[in-house]
Amino acid sequence: MTEKVSLAFRNRNPDVLTSIANLSNDEVFTPPELANQMLDNLEQSWAVANKGQSIWADPTVTFLDPFSKSGVFLREITKRLSKGLEEEMPDLQTRINHITSKQIFGISVTTLTALLTRRSVYCSKTANGRHSINTEFDNESGNIWFERMNHTWNAGRCKFCGANEKEFSRDKDLESHAYALIHTTKPKNLMAEKFGEDMKFDVVIGNPPYQLGDGGGEGSSAVALYHLFVEQAIKLEPRYLSMVIPARWYSGGKGLDSFRSTMLNSKQVSQIHDYPETDMCFPNVNIRGGVCYFLWEKDYKGDPVVWNYSKKLEPISSKRPLLIDNVSTFIRYNRAVSLVEKVRTLSEKTMDQVVSSRNPFGIPSNFEDFSSTRVGDKTLTLYRSRRGSTNDKEVYVSPKSVTTGLDLVQKKKVLVSKASPGGDEYPHAVIGRPFIANENSVCTETYLLVSLVKSRTEGENLMTYMSTKFFRFLVSLVKNTQNISKGCFALVPVQDFSKPWTDEELFSKYGFDEDDIEFIDSLVRPMGLNHE
Repeated sequence: MTEKVSLAFRNRNPDVLTSIANLSNDEVFTPPELANQMLDNLEQSWAVANKGQSIWADPTVTFLDPFSKSGVFLREITKRLSKGLEEEMPDLQTRINHITSKQIFGISVTTLTALLTRRSVYCSKTANGRHSINTEFDNESGNIWFERMNHTWNAGRCKFCGANEKEFSRDKDLESHAYALIHTTKPKNLMAEKFGEDMKFDVVIGNPPYQLGDGGGEGSSAVALYHLFVEQAIKLEPRYLSMVIPARWYSGGKGLDSFRSTMLNSKQVSQIHDYPETDMCFPNVNIRGGVCYFLWEKDYKGDPVVWNYSKKLEPISSKRPLLIDNVSTFIRYNRAVSLVEKVRTLSEKTMDQVVSSRNPFGIPSNFEDFSSTRVGDKTLTLYRSRRGSTNDKEVYVSPKSVTTGLDLVQKKKVLVSKASPGGDEYPHAVIGRPFIANENSVCTETYLLVSLVKSRTEGENLMTYMSTKFFRFLVSLVKNTQNISKGCFALVPVQDFSKPWTDEELFSKYGFDEDDIEFIDSLVRPMGLNHE
């Protein structure tokens, strides 16, 4: 046994990869605890499918992390293989050379993460360095590859990932963030080119980049990427695929509809582990809607086991379909499925048929051609975000600025902010406080038009409904991002708004029992109405 291999496999405290668990919401570093949870899950599934055999005792199994950042997955796999192959390969140096040369492979996402991954796995920034635990590599990269790639521009956007040319057409000395796996139509050919013609991977595992800033602000203007990595990884035809990704794909989002449909109709997804509270996986990171990791198995056919995690309760699991009849989104909470079915037994019209589409009057959130007083042709009340040149919520605008929804201007309506309040902590508010907008009024895309109402009384009755936990619970089952949209109301039944509503009435109407109500209370907090 060489001294450097012996030192490399001693337990060290603290673990540096725990300390750098995140850099940003674009490229979130994986804490070792989460990586090991995913590897435990893989180990159990492998044993079930392989007559109890340990994946770590098989010297032929190959592993790929195609978007390695810290190298934590490859490092932890190497440690497990080193222990599992001890009987077959007693000499530690021989064992480590075999594992790191024949079983462990990675593609890094940047120059920095390539160096970090090699340091994590080989204990050296170069695979053939004098401190490397592998004594056979004759090149600096070893099996952890990185090469700067360029985007392929088409009409100002990358045809592979959708990156903005103005933002990411960069000098060759800067990172392009053109990630290798998703910048090719033939990922198998890429693997053959980098790792050998006969290279096939039994396991693909990791934590891909989630999004790419679009130069237009935060999250909402970012281009989602993680689904592209999943799609490309599946094309590699591994036996097992496991990734941790944002959970917002459950209900779609920009560019995610096709991916959602494919995933939710797949019979090869064997497990989903759902974390509505992001910091259970990534300390000090807020990804609205939470995260999940899934296990996809090439030879699996059936419904998945869905695991729900929360800070207050033990994990709950249920083997169930990813989709229920006539619902196009994934209901993340196992306990919520029966409640949705109770509501749907009455076959009522749903609120998504009432709520307007995004930006009902064609006025963007950053609109500035308004006045703080009614003057000249600026006669319409405009409800807007309090950001920008003034904090005024109500200002005045010319009818000429209204480009759509002209028939709605002179109607009384109920509005609600498109952005939900608060963070990921539970229980949620889910939506902001609704309010009544009188005739002769419009709003920017900051707000959703929930419904037209015939009178202030009808509007107030609708708002009592929106303030109930029942209403907001059903919205929360579809809403997996900060913003709400028309589609978020797809499970919410329309009521008779000639009267106000309370949770007690609604729970009774739909047959919710005490356990159902307790579950809803754990997710949704009370809301008061101030009728602003």
